[in-house]
Amino acid sequence: MTDTARLLKIEPLRAFQDNYIWLLTRPGTDKVCIVDPGDATPVTQALQQRGLQLDSILLTHHHADHTGGVAELISRYTPQIYGPAGSRIQGISTPVQQGSKLTVLGCAFEVLEVPGHTLDHIAYFAPEQADAGVPSPLLFCGDTLFAAGCGRLFEGTAKEMYTSLQKLAKLPANTLVYCAHEYTLANIRFAEAAEPDNSAVKERLKADSRRLEEEQITLPSTIDMELRTNPFLRCHIEGLRKNAAPYMTGVHPNEIEVFAAVRRWKDGFQ
Repeated sequence: MTDTARLLKIEPLRAFQDNYIWLLTRPGTDKVCIVDPGDATPVTQALQQRGLQLDSILLTHHHADHTGGVAELISRYTPQIYGPAGSRIQGISTPVQQGSKLTVLGCAFEVLEVPGHTLDHIAYFAPEQADAGVPSPLLFCGDTLFAAGCGRLFEGTAKEMYTSLQKLAKLPANTLVYCAHEYTLANIRFAEAAEPDNSAVKERLKADSRRLEEEQITLPSTIDMELRTNPFLRCHIEGLRKNAAPYMTGVHPNEIEVFAAVRRWKDGFQ
């Protein structure tokens, strides 16, 4: 039986218009870990108000809305900073790459390289393991996999992003997915257009609309939910392929080409 006193607690700190900075704590300690602090202010406020100590920072990629608070946090605290090896991010003390393993607040994570949104993008995955106090696997995936969506292709190719998403899709179905933005409602509305006959999408639209109306957040998602409702993970579905046909360039598209078409469709979707 898992000792509930050892479970990680994961809370969102809101930043900018729709960013989530994830705050990780463990009962019985005042140390915390922060994921993708694009703004230092909500982090320092939370630490000061609650008497917490910044132990570590996990960075997924170099975009400023994920790293903009790092310099100030370094000036105030002495955290261990994990980030992608070879990245332009300043302040990384421990560069990590595919297969790297790290332990944060007693929880073991492994690193997955998931390029596409940016070339340096990584994700942090904590497998289910009772000795770390994690009841379900955890995934911090930045801007690669969103709830019902995926990141735009700013640096990588459609093939790179599709490969990255397939890597995440193979994680355990009960993996809790913590992405970095509240884009869910807009993404689900697109998913409904892409697959109008998908009942799971319709149910999710209702449920997440209600959550937002009640001033709750829509995260975390799960890998299972994404497999059932996220069009970017459903490029093998014939109905979606047919609906995306106007955005395709090939006569007999493979799944990567279908993904590229769906991404083009979503980029222009209103």
